[in-house]
Amino acid sequence: MCQIMIIYTGGTIGMMSDPKTNVLKPINFEQIMDNVPELERLNCRIKVHSFDQVIDSSNMNPAIWSQLAGLIEDNYDDVDGFVILHGSDTMAFTASALSFMLEDLNKPVIFTGSQLPISAIRTDAKENLMTAIEIAKAKKNGQVRVPEVCIYFDYKLFRGNRAFKYNSSKFEAFRSPNYPILAESGVHLRFSVNDIRHPQTDGKLKIHKKLVSDVAVLKLYPGISAKVVENILSADARGIVMETFGAGNTSTDQWFTDLLKNAIDSGKVIIDISQCKVGTVELGRYETSKQLKDIGVANGYDMTYEAAITKAMYLLGQYDDPKLIKELMETDLRGELTVS
Repeated sequence: MCQIMIIYTGGTIGMMSDPKTNVLKPINFEQIMDNVPELERLNCRIKVHSFDQVIDSSNMNPAIWSQLAGLIEDNYDDVDGFVILHGSDTMAFTASALSFMLEDLNKPVIFTGSQLPISAIRTDAKENLMTAIEIAKAKKNGQVRVPEVCIYFDYKLFRGNRAFKYNSSKFEAFRSPNYPILAESGVHLRFSVNDIRHPQTDGKLKIHKKLVSDVAVLKLYPGISAKVVENILSADARGIVMETFGAGNTSTDQWFTDLLKNAIDSGKVIIDISQCKVGTVELGRYETSKQLKDIGVANGYDMTYEAAITKAMYLLGQYDDPKLIKELMETDLRGELTVS
């Protein structure tokens, strides 16, 4: 019989409405189990680790990501897969971070949660939890079906570093427009075999717990001033995620290019990702992005905002050389981008 480890961090899935105040408050995992008696019919042993103090995902941070990576490391040889219960607001950040921190992963790490508490009558929590466990224990010919960090929500399984939360009021909370879903739940679980990533080597799992959060964000808009850009670029941050227009385009004003070049020359890494949710950055396709390529801005291709931020944190924690970090930002490490 397989064994699945559930790590309960908190989130809406583990909330219950206070009958006196109608305010949602966290419950313990035993109360979650009481609301899902079907768990006993899954034909697998469930090992549970609950955070001593469950958290709202808005309070998620790199220290907790390292804690999660450590839990996976400590239990990796004893279980067949992991299900992490997590608030949906920052789930894509955590899933992206874990995808980089867990190198040569060959077991499923499935994030899930819900839009309604598990005690609610119309909750989506039960289906999400049950199917996430089913996916975590799924094997074919003795091999796990999805040896990736994933997000399961509303009948769809997404690669963790390709998804983002787009809706706060629908059960369909996540989307992954630049990469196909990995599985879909209906009458049967259907896996997209050709889209699932498998370990590149047969090596042992490597855990990278060091993350550096010295990352700033420069989101462009028409009329942005030199003072605003300069303040962001001069911040105490080694990495800067720049959200640009369309296919990676920016202003061609000389002051703007000069500020970017000065930041890069000082050792900062600037990553260009698009404000568009669908499509990819194509540095040099238009005149408005050619100068970015010339001065050494990194091409973020079709990475999500969440993936770009956490990948920068991961690489800054591993390396000091800005040129190497730029090169690796443009390299597909965990299926997070498609090089055009």
